[in-house]
Amino acid sequence: MKIDTITNQPEIESERFVLRPVRRSDAGLLKLYTSDERVARGSRSIPHPLPPGATEHFIARAQSPDRSEDVWVMDGSAAGLSEVLGVVGLERMEREQSQISYWVAPVFWNTGLASDAVRALIAANPHGARTLFAEVFQDNPVPARVLTNAGFDYIGDAEAYSVARGGRVATWTYSLKLD
Repeated sequence: MKIDTITNQPEIESERFVLRPVRRSDAGLLKLYTSDERVARGSRSIPHPLPPGATEHFIARAQSPDRSEDVWVMDGSAAGLSEVLGVVGLERMEREQSQISYWVAPVFWNTGLASDAVRALIAANPHGARTLFAEVFQDNPVPARVLTNAGFDYIGDAEAYSVARGGRVATWTYSLKLD
């Protein structure tokens, strides 16, 4: 496992792509994909429309040495795919717990990339977490299937604020014990 010197974060290999830290050169594709309303509405934090500078701010935050979340780009360039297929993040929580989040560019939906990314992150467990959590919006069941297929268990309903939707959205919460 190779450690990126800028972010002090490992690269994680999967069969079809490498999960690698975000680079400044990713800005164009990240902006293209996160400007898509479908991606923004599926996340808590991506605004729509995407304001100027949002992508650069995201990259700077992902590279910050005092960040609370590690972010990886799904890079398929070695397999002849796009250099940016999507993003997966792992946010540090208390008591050896982390929360996983992800999105895949719409052009790559229904290809199993999200499942591969989640499984690769679970296998690598770069935070040494004992429990992983995840949440998905209830009006988007596909990410829920990704989580349950990776071994996550449904633990309850909640709400989360979505910037793109401008309000609170009902969520399903999941957990996976790793110990």
